[in-house]
Amino acid sequence: MPIRARALGTMAAALALGALLMAATPPASPRLSQKVFGTLPDGHSAELFTLTNAHGMRVAITNFGGIVQSIQVPDRNGHLADVVLGYDSLAGYLGDTKTYFGALIGRYANRIAFGKFALGGRMYVLAINDGKNSLHGGKQGFNRKLWTARDTSTTTAAALELTYHSRDGEEGYPGNLNVEVVYTLTASDQLRIVYTASTDKPTVLNLTNHSYFNLSGEGSGDILGTELTLAARRYTPINAGLIPTGAVDAVAGTPLDFTTPHHIGDRIGAANQQLQFAGGYDFNYVLDGGGGLALAATAYDPASGRELRVTTTQPGIQLYSGNFLDGTIHGKSGHGYARHAGFCLETQHFPDSPNHRNFPSTELDPGQHFTETTILAFAVR
Repeated sequence: MPIRARALGTMAAALALGALLMAATPPASPRLSQKVFGTLPDGHSAELFTLTNAHGMRVAITNFGGIVQSIQVPDRNGHLADVVLGYDSLAGYLGDTKTYFGALIGRYANRIAFGKFALGGRMYVLAINDGKNSLHGGKQGFNRKLWTARDTSTTTAAALELTYHSRDGEEGYPGNLNVEVVYTLTASDQLRIVYTASTDKPTVLNLTNHSYFNLSGEGSGDILGTELTLAARRYTPINAGLIPTGAVDAVAGTPLDFTTPHHIGDRIGAANQQLQFAGGYDFNYVLDGGGGLALAATAYDPASGRELRVTTTQPGIQLYSGNFLDGTIHGKSGHGYARHAGFCLETQHFPDSPNHRNFPSTELDPGQHFTETTILAFAVR
């Protein structure tokens, strides 16, 4: 055989073998990477952990406040964009005490009226940080704490475990509380958040994540064109101080009704007292799910084709339309976040539940095991 023919035959065989090997190679394994995010005033370092799946979806989380710093997902054309508001560096989060961008919220998500509640025949007084009320755990809530991080990834999913020990009396809450939150990025583009906790003394507990979403990409404009559906036929009305009145009302016939798809901006300016109290949407919706893991919300951005589906075991979800953003905050890449630059879907127990016995209980006793799950599933249409 001529030398040239032998060489071509060898090359063809090598190419064929290479093709077979490529076909047999599984998709890239999920992975978790880590880097220093910044230094806290006490000298401790905060880390930034990036979870990546085989599709290239990336979620960055810092152990300072358990903050979801970035979620990179593709649009209908495969172009990646970061769909959560936030900052490029730790300094931004340290300097911002108002927005709670991406943070883990505790001990008690949302508001407690006048920072007081009774439990076991005793009145507890909390830190006041929202007018006359206590909001999102107080002045130094879980969003301001450095959590202990551990890589709990498997061969099928990247995962980050965060733990924190909250001491008895912290921000006025009773009981030594051990909290664990596990973020898992699955192969099906889901960010699963599992919260667990235990206490050595009767206490109250309400945990959530406070990510602001803009499915067109953070810094791209407002979210008023986002199409939203909520699996909730009822909500808890508020007074002028944004505290629940204790009533549970139907959304039917009001601009708060998202049981069928509506753009967030369609009725946000309606002449409705509840919308006027909140300055837009800032309401706890009573989910129809009944206690199991069930669909709570679907958000769809027609411009990019991105869709977010939220499922949860929690009884409520807070829709917040970024009413207090005013353009003075500059986030990632210097983007100014104006009013309605992002929306929140905070799965939770109800605001001020310790003061309303008709609301689902948030009490946690020694020997009980608190656990709640929320799943953020991303897709395109």
